[in-house]
Amino acid sequence: ACAVPAASGSVVLGADTAVVLDGEVFGKPADREDALRMLGRLSGRRHEVMTGVAVRAGSETRSALSVTEVTFRDIGPDEALDYWQSGEPEGKAGAYAIQGRGGAFVASIAGSYTGVVGLPVVETADLLRWAGIEVPDELKDAL
Repeated sequence: ACAVPAASGSVVLGADTAVVLDGEVFGKPADREDALRMLGRLSGRRHEVMTGVAVRAGSETRSALSVTEVTFRDIGPDEALDYWQSGEPEGKAGAYAIQGRGGAFVASIAGSYTGVVGLPVVETADLLRWAGIEVPDELKDAL
């Protein structure tokens, strides 16, 4: 949010997501081998998905962090390769998208589903309210 030049009176929102397993941060996979390595490491394990959100209004910035525990079922190498070939893991932290085909790998979550998707609704709505932006009724009902 701070890297983007803001016009006078504008509000800037930025967010990014990382997957963390045993202290190792899994960002977006560099290539097929990297994605298959990540999926293999996540297979049958619990990991954290951390999404940071920042809102800048004028010269002030506020941020929030959503942390969700996600547990994967076991994923076989052929299944991971098929998933990679779908194109979905490209550009996704941890090489998966819970809202897509990657959701089939998820045995359970504890925390914010929208945080795993990449923009935690509760935290984002709170930051937008702070910046003076009215939150739509649909989001108010979710809080």
